[in-house]
Amino acid sequence: MLEVKNLAVNYRGVTAVEDVSFRSLPGQIVGVIGPNGAGKSTMVKAILGLVPSTSGVVKFRDRALKQQLNSVAYVPQRSQIDWDYPITVWNVVLMARTVHTGWFREPSRSSQEIVKDALVRVGMLELRSRQIGELSGGQQQRVFLARALAQQAELLFFDEPFVGVDKKTEAIIFEVFEELKSQGKILLVITHDLGTALTKCDQLLLLNKQIIADGSMKEVMTADNIQRAYGDSIFIFNREVV
Repeated sequence: MLEVKNLAVNYRGVTAVEDVSFRSLPGQIVGVIGPNGAGKSTMVKAILGLVPSTSGVVKFRDRALKQQLNSVAYVPQRSQIDWDYPITVWNVVLMARTVHTGWFREPSRSSQEIVKDALVRVGMLELRSRQIGELSGGQQQRVFLARALAQQAELLFFDEPFVGVDKKTEAIIFEVFEELKSQGKILLVITHDLGTALTKCDQLLLLNKQIIADGSMKEVMTADNIQRAYGDSIFIFNREVV
């Protein structure tokens, strides 16, 4: 189980996230939704220790998450990745095996097979020698999905995986998410997609600096909760979701 208690983040006196608490169980896809500037990415980065938190406790399997980061895979927003960096598709995914082989050791045959299988799963093996900057947005997202698979993590975080991807990539992402769920993994997925993506989630966290609602889609996506989170934008979501 992933357990977050009273998590808070402040940037130069400005509250980005406050008093965030929730629990997620193995075999769950957890959707994190909320308006722009709600603190969704900040919350995930604070959970992972990538930004400092002012308070809070994060546990995974009843132990501090920071003590078992080798069990975690994180796929950031594509906009945060340097696509001009000269690295091939194969080597991006191979980096996921570093936690298993060490920085200065040659990857084992087993690790190379795991990388190959991950690329086959997302339909990117034929482009393994391509530079990542030469790929389409959907292909780039699939490469980092393959890297998450190759890491063989138990807890996976995805920040806006559906932005700028084609229908084929979207379908592959949904398929892989379901497979990971069936293996008992926990997936935390930040998304602005308030349509199909939400129907795939077992748990939703509606966030606007703090948790507005936590539960099933039916429990979370009420007119009152959406009004509290999105304010004047409620009419958009009433048409599309509620």
